[in-house]
Amino acid sequence: MDRNFIKLVIFTVILSTQSQSKIYKNNCVECHKLLPISLQEIFMSYLLVYGGENNFKAGLKHYLKNPSKSISVMSDLFKKSYKIKQKTKLSDKEIDNAINEYWDKFSMFKRLY
Repeated sequence: MDRNFIKLVIFTVILSTQSQSKIYKNNCVECHKLLPISLQEIFMSYLLVYGGENNFKAGLKHYLKNPSKSISVMSDLFKKSYKIKQKTKLSDKEIDNAINEYWDKFSMFKRLY
């Protein structure tokens, strides 16, 4: 294979990864840093409700696309104190990338093996 082609592929992968990380940082971390509960604590709440990785990701994606008090995993006190988020403007691919990064950041399952 041509060395320039390999360099181009590696460069493209690096840019793609950085772009995906920006979605999580700019949309999730930026908004949640103003709340009294951390993203890790919210992660644990979702994990308790939805269990495994697939259900967790599907439940969170559904909530981001259709936020409502009735499907929020947050406590009633939290929901009374803070309004429910606005419906996301991210594309499905951007949501999936952000949720995957969120899962990878806080999931302990990969660390157990």
